[in-house]
Parts: sequence; C-alpha cells; structure tokens
Amino acid sequence: MSDKFNTIAGWTLFGGVVALGLSSISHRVITSHAPETEGYTIVAAEEEGGDEGPSLATLLASADPAAGEKVFAKCTACHTINQGGADGIGPNLYGVMGKAVGQHAAGFAYSSALSDHGGTWDWDNMDHWLASPKAFAPGTKMSFAGLSKPEDRANILAYINAQGSNLPLPTPEAPAAEGETEAGVETGEQPAVSETPEGADAADATTQTPVAEEGAAVAE
Repeated sequence: MSDKFNTIAGWTLFGGVVALGLSSISHRVITSHAPETEGYTIVAAEEEGGDEGPSLATLLASADPAAGEKVFAKCTACHTINQGGADGIGPNLYGVMGKAVGQHAAGFAYSSALSDHGGTWDWDNMDHWLASPKAFAPGTKMSFAGLSKPEDRANILAYINAQGSNLPLPTPEAPAAEGETEAGVETGEQPAVSETPEGADAADATTQTPVAEEGAAVAE
C-alpha cells in the first residue's frame, strides 16, 4: 500500500513540475511577442483638406436673380419683398440690403438678437444670415434652418439686392498671373550675356551688352 501511495505521489509531483515548466515557457513565449503597449493603435484618418470653393464675390459675379427668385419662394411664407408690402411673421424685405441689421422695417418687432446685433446688411452679413440665422444671431425668433448651398445664397442675394437696394457687387479677387512670384515680380530667363571678343580693345569692350546681375528682374 505504501509503495502504491509513493508511486501515485511521485507521478502527481512529476505532473505538477511539468505543468509548472510548461506554464513558464508559454508565458515567456507570449511575453516576447506581446506589444510594448497593450491594446489596438487607432490611427486617426487625416481630415480631407477640401477646397473651400469660390469666394462669395466670385459667386455673386455670376449669380442669377431669376434663380434667386425661385429660392426666395421658401421665404414667402413669412416675408414680402415688394415695395410697400405688408410685414408678415417676418418684416417686408424691400430695399433691405445696405440697411441696419434689425432696424429696416419701421414698427416691426424684431428680436433683441437682431435689433442689438449691430452692423448693416452687407453682402457678407446677409450671406451668413441666410446660411444659418441662429448662428448669425443666437436667440433670433427666425426658425428657418438656412441655405446650405453657397450658389443658392448667391442667387437669392442677387434677387434681394435687385428689389430696391442695388448695392454694387463686391470685386472678385484677381487670380495671380502665371509666372509671377509672391512678390508680383515676373520671372523668366536672363538675357544672353555678350562676351568681349578676344583681342578687342577697351573702347570696343565698353559697347558690349552689360552682364545682367544674377537674380535681377527682367523688364519686358
């Protein structure tokens, strides 16, 4: 009985030693292949540097008042724009361009968000207002969400401006001419340098084309 017990105890001890050894070896293998920092590395995708598109002045230069009139149909539930038209939920908008923000229609109950805003309804302010009234004047009673398309805003601006305002259009930015540097200096090849012929006297040398300095602008 004692021999049987010793045999069982020996095999049990041997099994424990083997299990301990295997556990140690597997731990070393896993540790050697584990990353220094646990978890997944999430690489944030770079935001696409989208083109901002044409400027407001550029869009206004080709804006279509007739198309703007169609867009303005969204506004007629609250506004009139004919001369002498009655105020509705919103004020009459005839001749509004160039007038003080929140003070155009005499007697209309503007919200303090507009009446205290300051400034005039110039092209930029009206464009921002049409894009998002609540962003332009937080607290405004205007519930219209805004026009997201710059082209729609340019067209409706052209239409509103034609209804008794006639502000001059802003001048689009002139594109940089090809071949100009940032300083506006034309670049190009330097003129050929005339060398003094071998054997020519000093008087003849003075009549040769002068050497252009390196980097000097070429006047055409």
